[in-house]
Amino acid sequence: MSEPQSSGALAVEMAGLDVIPESDRKGKPSDLFMPWFAANISVLGISWGSWVLGFGLSLTQAIIVSVVGVALSFVVCGLIAIAGKRGSAPTLVLSRAAFGFNGNRISAAISWILTVGWETFLAIMAVQATATVMGALGFTNHVVAQIIALILVVVLAAGSGILGFEAIMKVQTWITWATAALTIVYLVLVAPTINFSVLASRPSAPLTAVLGAGCMLLVGFGFGWINAAADYSRYLPRAASTRGVVGWTTLGAALPTVVLVFFGILLVGSADESLSEAIGNDPIGALTTLLPTWFLVPFALVAILGLIGGIVMDIYSSGLSLLATGVPVSRPVATAIDGTIMTVGTIVVVFFADSFLTPFTAFLTTLGVVIAAWGGVMLADIGCVARTTTSPRSSPPRVATAR
Repeated sequence: MSEPQSSGALAVEMAGLDVIPESDRKGKPSDLFMPWFAANISVLGISWGSWVLGFGLSLTQAIIVSVVGVALSFVVCGLIAIAGKRGSAPTLVLSRAAFGFNGNRISAAISWILTVGWETFLAIMAVQATATVMGALGFTNHVVAQIIALILVVVLAAGSGILGFEAIMKVQTWITWATAALTIVYLVLVAPTINFSVLASRPSAPLTAVLGAGCMLLVGFGFGWINAAADYSRYLPRAASTRGVVGWTTLGAALPTVVLVFFGILLVGSADESLSEAIGNDPIGALTTLLPTWFLVPFALVAILGLIGGIVMDIYSSGLSLLATGVPVSRPVATAIDGTIMTVGTIVVVFFADSFLTPFTAFLTTLGVVIAAWGGVMLADIGCVARTTTSPRSSPPRVATAR
């Protein structure tokens, strides 16, 4: 049985691996737009435009591979989100149907490592960006700026994750509106630096480079979310539109990402190599060099809020993954554990790592190999259930009693 749910954004959600009872399922597929949009509107997407161009692509190649790669990666998220609506349980509980109860513990452990890794990465980005902005404003004590940013990230992101689903839906809605507005202002301010003559002169790259960029985008965006995709559709009524679940999840996640990567291609492709090198060292802070001083503080808010939007969803799902491994704690405690690991990891990287891009690339490579295979099995299982109207795999009692 699921534990009773408290209502209100400030109430702590106690449901962990439980199947959500019919009385607590609510909402509509379009409700999925806000959390997925907020999780992917980070200005870090602009830096991805630089990494796509790093494969030596022409303007046309870069735009096409970015749109296709990002969209396809999030379509996979939308498809896996179907399982949440059908089974009303977390992603790593629903995957027991495909991997078995004990075999799924390995999947859960891998998912936990990946989500904790992503939330730590995003926290590092927020801290680095804040220090860079404060330095541009004349604040020379970077350590203090980094500590302030870290406290802000931990309080907002970990706090929302511990409170649970209702708080996340509220916070993500606020982040969506605030960050979207400020991001539009940023894009308007930097648009004059775009040079289409320089962009048009970029030579075409061979097919292998295009495929490499596409794989990087698949792994770096949607594939990094598929192990959490059903966590946010599990509260929907089972009668909710399946197409709506896929469509709104895909649209919410892909729309801001495609726009930001597109602008990143235009901005970085118009600049000299120094901007690309700066992005490699500080992917978000480097973007401040294109801004007037008066917008640096709003930019810091854009950067931090956008990254927090991703951390909030990662830390919530990492807690659920930790529970699915068999750790005997409550969901809020599991989330607090992950928040602690995120904080320690951020401190270590910010104060002791010399290079950022190299370990990040290695992390993505590992993530892509593992999560793509897991996602393929999950999609096959979802497809089998879709063709079977009375399958034990789609039965909530089986999910609930397999614990």
